[in-house]
Amino acid sequence: MFSDTLRQRLLVFSIGLIAMTTSYIASADTIDDKVDALLAKMTLPEKIGQMNQYNGFWDVTGPAPSEGDAEKKFSHLTQGLVGSVLNVSGVEQVRELQKLVVEESRLGIPLMFGLDVIHGHKTLSPIPLAEAASWDLQAIEKSARVAAIESSARGINWTFAPMVDISRDARWGRVMEGAGEDTYLGQKVGVARVKGFQGEDLSKPDTIAATAKHLAGYGFSEAGRDYNLVDVGNYTLYNVILPPFKSAVDAGVKTVMNSFNTLNGVPATASKLLQRDILKTQWGFDGFIISDWASTKEMIYHGYSEDLKHAAEQAVKAGSDMDMESYAYVNHLQELVQEGKVKESHIDDAVRRILKVKFELGLFDDPYRYVDDARETEQVYNAAHSQAALDMAKRSIVMLKNEQNLLPLSKEQKKIAVIGPLAEDKNSPLGSWRIGSDDNTAVSLLEGLANYTHDISYQKGADFILGEQSFIKELVVNESDTSGFPDAVALAKESDVVIMMLGEHGFHSGEARSRTKLDFPGVQQELLEAVYAVNKNIVLLVQTGRPLVLDWAEKHIPSILVTWQLGSQSGNAIAKVLFGDYNPSGKLPMSFPRSVGQVPLYYNVMQTGRPVTEGTVFWSHYIDERNDALFPFGHGLSYSHFTYSNLRIDDSNKKAIKVTVDVTNDSAMDGEEVVQLYIRDRVASLTRPIKELKGFEKISLKAAETESVQFTLTDDELGFYQLDGNFVVENGDFDVMVGTSSMSGIAGEFRL
Repeated sequence: MFSDTLRQRLLVFSIGLIAMTTSYIASADTIDDKVDALLAKMTLPEKIGQMNQYNGFWDVTGPAPSEGDAEKKFSHLTQGLVGSVLNVSGVEQVRELQKLVVEESRLGIPLMFGLDVIHGHKTLSPIPLAEAASWDLQAIEKSARVAAIESSARGINWTFAPMVDISRDARWGRVMEGAGEDTYLGQKVGVARVKGFQGEDLSKPDTIAATAKHLAGYGFSEAGRDYNLVDVGNYTLYNVILPPFKSAVDAGVKTVMNSFNTLNGVPATASKLLQRDILKTQWGFDGFIISDWASTKEMIYHGYSEDLKHAAEQAVKAGSDMDMESYAYVNHLQELVQEGKVKESHIDDAVRRILKVKFELGLFDDPYRYVDDARETEQVYNAAHSQAALDMAKRSIVMLKNEQNLLPLSKEQKKIAVIGPLAEDKNSPLGSWRIGSDDNTAVSLLEGLANYTHDISYQKGADFILGEQSFIKELVVNESDTSGFPDAVALAKESDVVIMMLGEHGFHSGEARSRTKLDFPGVQQELLEAVYAVNKNIVLLVQTGRPLVLDWAEKHIPSILVTWQLGSQSGNAIAKVLFGDYNPSGKLPMSFPRSVGQVPLYYNVMQTGRPVTEGTVFWSHYIDERNDALFPFGHGLSYSHFTYSNLRIDDSNKKAIKVTVDVTNDSAMDGEEVVQLYIRDRVASLTRPIKELKGFEKISLKAAETESVQFTLTDDELGFYQLDGNFVVENGDFDVMVGTSSMSGIAGEFRL
């Protein structure tokens, strides 16, 4: 580690070097002027180099690679032919790599350092789907802010988050990375995350550039199978998929990542419609677009590109600015320009965008602004970050059932049994997408409960995971060994209350982790039923990264909480809710199905030509299951009880319709409620959903307190996109519902 004096000397030397090598931009007034001045000095290979991103490929503090592909990549760094790297973190590594590029390449253009900072870096918050369940935008923004502070202290200045893909299919493993099934909620959560990552001033060393991903349609992968094709109409594209990206752009997101999938037969990386026409031209996006990992190269496998050179041509023409790990641009763009197949103006546009973000990050003022040894020591696993993670985790828990007021548990409760293999697990609660974190650093459920009582006994019941195969953590699940059941059943018999933690391992969800079943993996369901047979006082904690089918549990278990994968402070957050130190307030961001056969499932469906006419055969339904969700979007209970009354609608100003409702906490316990507003456009030029979320507010009410909550509906909430992408607001009759979930509330109407 450098001494303070040596570090200061290095900083002065480096800044002086940058000042010399970029003196031609010193007199420029604005960032745009500085970018243009620098661009004018760059050779074509140097421009293309800025469009090239490499994965970290060697220990920077060790000897330079001396042979093979790694040697070629190393030479590209010193020649200024790399614009950014990913998966390099830690002050020592980042400093040395930045120094190599800044001090040895001709122009000394600093690198950007990217990493998947998805729900924290070292200190982990809940997975993004769980955070969305809080419906608490301030808490979500703070969570992203903490992630930015901690990751930037380790040299990172760019995250590949937030994922703003809307998905209605719980089979898709990456639902854990987004905000769920609803476009409006997805827009609000995405904006909160962008603001948290980027802060108010991107040039400050504790901010990082955000990435809205994946443009577009990735969450609609057919059959919920990752990387699969996407086949949606323009209605869904413009009204469901694109609005969260538009909101992120309006919030100032600096980068956008394209997606692996095809859309209307065109790989997204080569979609001029998505990238150059909609994003850059119609929306005025002035940041840059990064491909997903090797998505440029994958266009060959799609059957859309003849070879890598052809893929490079198609991608750059479509507007994809930076190539992640395909080597397409760095190997082929210069030749394509020389052959006249690609305009150099396309190259200039891409490089101008990339350089602008680097200037905005302050990297030209100080390329070492993100490498501070003292800051790294202070911020990694900082106690304040742990407290923020705990606050976010407890807000993310959703209580689905609580019959007979089994919860909260008394702090004097005796004879508590804890059963389930996940209860002692310190790794699985961290969830997927935690590249920067350390294994087994979560507070387990048993550790969290120990803060409240020592009168607990634990039995695993059954091993859950028998092992892992391959570097991507393919899990070997116990499908048959029930030898631990008798001990668990015996413990349950002699206990007053049983806490069971069942669900998914943290690596059951995430990228490339699609499932055809949505039940508890392995023998867990059998364990639940065996315990229930001897003790019905069960509190079921569902650890998961996606909606699961809980039909048996819903019929039999009195108390059910979705505890997701809550990150570093998982056990402490759950214990606070179980013992009433935090009153649960979460609401589901995705519908929980009755059967996997209902999937994709979502609340804001279109009305069919044969709506509900029960008692006849010929209407839109299943013959073996109900149509509705087991637990609908927006559902979530509290230890408090809330009633809604006195709905008022003031439509005197058609541009700002006021909807007001009184909400009363008619219980003896203070609590929080997410007040949700839904509308329906009864008749329109295109059929509209039976209801759509268009407003929500999280309020805190003391026992017996009443608060009037007001929403304002403007053109933004009342309009929709036509098939050509034009936004319209049409006159007509609208229904309004305000309530505690998408399926419970009081209704009114107005005419526009």
